[in-house]
Amino acid sequence: MHRKDELAANLADVRGRIAVACVASGRDPGDVTLVAVTKNFPAADVRLLAGLGVTEVAENRDQEAGPKAAECADLPLTWHFVGQLQTNKARSVASYAAVVESVDRSRLVRALSQAAVAAGRELSCLIQVGLGEGQGRGGASPAEVPALATAIAAAPALELGGIMAVAPLGADPGPAFTRLAAIAATVRAEHPGAVILSAGMSGDLEQAIACGATHVRVGTALLGGRLTIVR
Repeated sequence: MHRKDELAANLADVRGRIAVACVASGRDPGDVTLVAVTKNFPAADVRLLAGLGVTEVAENRDQEAGPKAAECADLPLTWHFVGQLQTNKARSVASYAAVVESVDRSRLVRALSQAAVAAGRELSCLIQVGLGEGQGRGGASPAEVPALATAIAAAPALELGGIMAVAPLGADPGPAFTRLAAIAATVRAEHPGAVILSAGMSGDLEQAIACGATHVRVGTALLGGRLTIVR
């Protein structure tokens, strides 16, 4: 099977899952945005996905994301950065990402604001909320979220887009996503524009949609088994 045909079939399957989950939750499928996680896959796959109508693409490593975004600069894509981000990478990420989904500390807010101002760009920032202890997935504690939301909303060249989380490993994601939905509602009460709830991946997007996810980040179900890009 040609790679384009493979991706088209996978995309149809993922979109079908999203539609079924939305119907089951009484939601409009058009209210859920698919973000294709293309880490470890080549820019050629990004181009094929763009040709199939995918407009939102995510990466989690700056050293891979930067060159890939540059190679695909002619495409009408919105780039999301979803990985744990060191402050010394803020300037690079701010040069290509439109959305940074992994903001989890005030130091990073300051670094991204300075970088966005220097680049003459505005970044949409999501607060990554940690839903599991000691799993190495990053994220601010729920107690830290209100202060981070205020900091992002006040920072030059940053916009508070909403919140993001990764479900805890080895546990039913439903309760975690239910907690996340409550945190998102609290944030929206203070910041009505923070409407994004990014949750759910290949294995748990249905549970995330049931809990109100507006964005689902899908890699394996869309692109298949992980490849390794050699540079």
